[in-house]
Amino acid sequence: METAQPRHLIVTVYGLYARGAGGWMSVARLISLMADLGIDQAAVRSSISRLKRRGMLQARRHDGAAGYELSEEGLAILKEGDHRIFRQERATLADGWLLAVFSVPEAERYKRHLLRSQLTRLGFGTTAPGVWIAPAHLSEATEDMLRRLDLSGYADLFHSRHLAFGDLAEKVRRWWDLDQLEKLYADFVDSHSPVGEPGDDREAFVNYVRLLTDWRRLPYLDPGLPAELLPDNWLGIRAADLFFTLQARLAGPAERHAVTSRDLTGRV
Repeated sequence: METAQPRHLIVTVYGLYARGAGGWMSVARLISLMADLGIDQAAVRSSISRLKRRGMLQARRHDGAAGYELSEEGLAILKEGDHRIFRQERATLADGWLLAVFSVPEAERYKRHLLRSQLTRLGFGTTAPGVWIAPAHLSEATEDMLRRLDLSGYADLFHSRHLAFGDLAEKVRRWWDLDQLEKLYADFVDSHSPVGEPGDDREAFVNYVRLLTDWRRLPYLDPGLPAELLPDNWLGIRAADLFFTLQARLAGPAERHAVTSRDLTGRV
């Protein structure tokens, strides 16, 4: 599996350990935690600049200490991610489907691109030009995204079910790239299967942050498609079992390490 970019690790660290403090973290604490992950100060500062430009973080001093806090947009993205990343159950055929139908004028091409990229990010497949599909449980996240980005005037959402015709499992293979997704799941399993009991809290922190960073994108590429429509022995089920097993093992000691790092810097 490709090594996670420093900015992706920073987002994971903020999501796990900054939201309890209002989304703020001191520069000193962030540099200390990222050093545990093998990321030097120069890479941290460069990544912070990127995240500021993307609107995820903003600079703010707290009790005289320099630091960065999650923007409203950043907090919204992480909250949405919680529901997706830590969701264990898959959709079923009985749940039905969410259809997103959109039309954007040529003069507003940018919004068309934004809408497509956001639907892709949420895990939608494409059935036809301007018609996108996802499991119905994504309706709330999709509505929130459309409102947040002022795109609700360009789309209609429908709750539907497949009546006829053809093999729905075969159609799902066309609407989502399951072959590529299975390769990503295989990389995840290969990378994290060797992780055992942590030797100490610092090791648990390193393993957990990297585990969660690698896992985070997979539930978006695979939006919890019904198991009945997936290939036999779908590797995504094994990958999910591995993630939740390691999460149960690592999350507690990893948080202890993060708290210790906070105390050593003298800042919350």
